[in-house]
Amino acid sequence: MGYLVEDTRKVTTHRLIQMKQEGKKIAMLTSYDYTTAQIVDAAGMDIILVGDSASNVMAGNVTTLPITLDQMIYHAKAVVRATKRALVVCDMPFGTYQVNPTEGVTNAIRIMKESHCDALKLEGGVEIIDTVKKILDAGIPVCGHLGLTPQSINKFGTYTVRAREQAEAAKLVSDAHALEDAGCFAIVLEKIPAALAARVTSELRIPVIGIGAGGACDGQVLVVADMLGMSQGFSPKFLRRYADLHSIMTEAIGHYIPDVKSGDFPNENEQY
Repeated sequence: MGYLVEDTRKVTTHRLIQMKQEGKKIAMLTSYDYTTAQIVDAAGMDIILVGDSASNVMAGNVTTLPITLDQMIYHAKAVVRATKRALVVCDMPFGTYQVNPTEGVTNAIRIMKESHCDALKLEGGVEIIDTVKKILDAGIPVCGHLGLTPQSINKFGTYTVRAREQAEAAKLVSDAHALEDAGCFAIVLEKIPAALAARVTSELRIPVIGIGAGGACDGQVLVVADMLGMSQGFSPKFLRRYADLHSIMTEAIGHYIPDVKSGDFPNENEQY
């Protein structure tokens, strides 16, 4: 399968900043396995995020908190093997960078060495800025993540829209500038008012990727299982489903089972 975009060069952090400068939108989607990543990359995706949402999508956990460093490396390695064009960004899971900068750098280096991904994503603002700087000093590109930060769900107690109040909005803007000044190549803004996301996007020189943050962002990201309609019972306002794979897969499996039980599969042309 050929790429669905004309520019098949490997996407880099430098190119993403160029895309913002040129007013070109950035497409980002999650993947957690080789087969899916191969399809997503061949379609011409700019960024593939190996999200800690694998905790929910792949392992069935209620939150992203349980996923481990080893598990994230496993998923990232599979995605990297499948990817030729997209920039592969791996989430640092909860507990691997919050303790202190030294531990954060050690875990960041391990992810990069073992998975061969292109960059890492960390949740948080000034609270983790020293760790962000140390990871950047080690030569590792970092993408920030502000707004609704799922690793802090037990602190927030809800997945509702963040930064509606003036104080939290002001802190988010300050955090965004701090992450840019530290050297981050991009920032993800999750589930915040569109007007606030538009302000941050206009003030920063680096790309801002939104999820539930309105259309003024420099790009958008969704969870692949959600946008393909594989997941059920999750329908936030910002989610557009581009397919209904749940129904397609259920129908296909529903045909397979009786074919096996009736002896119709395999037929004479499907055996040696």
